[in-house]
Amino acid sequence: GINIDPQEAPLLYAMLTRYSGALVLAVAIGVGLATVLGMLRFLLNWSLKPLIVPIVLALAMMTAWAHTVPSLAHVIGLAWDTGAVTTGPVTVPLVLALGIGVSRVTGKSDAGMAGFGIVTLASLLPIIAVLSLAFALHYAGSPLDASVPVEAAAGAWSGGIVGDAALSSAQAILPLCAFLFLVLKFVLKERIPHGDEIVLGIGFALLGMALLTSGLSLGLSPLGNQVGSTVPAAFAPIQSGAPPQPVGPLYGDAAGKLVAILFAFFLGYGATLAEPALNALGIKVEEITIGAFKKAFLIQAVAIGVGLGIAVGIMKIVFQVPLVYLLLPPYLLLLVLSAISTEEMVNIAWDSAGVTTGPITVPLVIAMGLGLGNSLPGVVEGFGILAMASVCPIVSVLLVGLHASAVNRVAAVA
Repeated sequence: GINIDPQEAPLLYAMLTRYSGALVLAVAIGVGLATVLGMLRFLLNWSLKPLIVPIVLALAMMTAWAHTVPSLAHVIGLAWDTGAVTTGPVTVPLVLALGIGVSRVTGKSDAGMAGFGIVTLASLLPIIAVLSLAFALHYAGSPLDASVPVEAAAGAWSGGIVGDAALSSAQAILPLCAFLFLVLKFVLKERIPHGDEIVLGIGFALLGMALLTSGLSLGLSPLGNQVGSTVPAAFAPIQSGAPPQPVGPLYGDAAGKLVAILFAFFLGYGATLAEPALNALGIKVEEITIGAFKKAFLIQAVAIGVGLGIAVGIMKIVFQVPLVYLLLPPYLLLLVLSAISTEEMVNIAWDSAGVTTGPITVPLVIAMGLGLGNSLPGVVEGFGILAMASVCPIVSVLLVGLHASAVNRVAAVA
């Protein structure tokens, strides 16, 4: 919230400062409900399509309503971005493992598609939860005091970046492991097999999360913020450096904005190719389709979709276009594409959005968006880029899937 002007967006500022705990709780409730719904889906063998339609329609109505209220309109980007942030390195493996485990035990789902679709629900329901929190705060008349101080980034424990990363990793992993252990021991009355291996794995997870978080804090986030703060120099004069010096415009208005948008596309494209989860998804898809849908084909379709999404997100900030006009049309298009696509492609495409917004893309894109928003006059917030980076790859994968199906039908007739 330190980058948000409390006078311009008091509700957004309050949600990121005074009510940050409630914001985290809302996201957690959304993921929890998504996990429960995913378990019921696997137990009762529900299709994903009938679940997506009412959720997306509810999101569209809530977003359109929020757009009509000035203070709520600034929260739309934050709410939709939380859907991308929730599918991280802790949440995704856990919910996927739960889904696969339930599918194997019940034997009702296709073994190849076991676990698919639950990431989609874990991306959509937190958006509803955050928008609901924003509506509740707004209409309940909760105090939005702009004088609430923002805590320093280092937090209450002055252990430095590495120490804080280790603490946050322990807070994220250990309570979750303890909860799962208690459920296994006292609710399900099950012994834990290979306990020494599990303890070793948890230790590796703690170390890996601490190193990853430290690297992101020291490297990608500052780099993304610096790039985002400097990109406007391509088309507008800005103050940069220490002491601040006037820089730009480097290419003129139209050409500079084109350079910024092209840069955003290639940034999203390259960052997506570096996401480890996307490669794993590609392998899984190639196995499910028996080689009909190649891993490289899926990776390229998703990477191009993310690149286009981030480019559109940058256009939203540069041209100050309301997010609702950029977000709702592709989601309504997705309902049509999902209706005419196979169940397998719907599961794969919607889950690809959660896979792409991983630990490489998210900090880089958020930092760049906030840096860009702070450097341009009249821009209140820089949220919404991740939301566009999530929807565009779903469109691209569904279109590629429909094209592949059409080609296969033509080949079969010939």
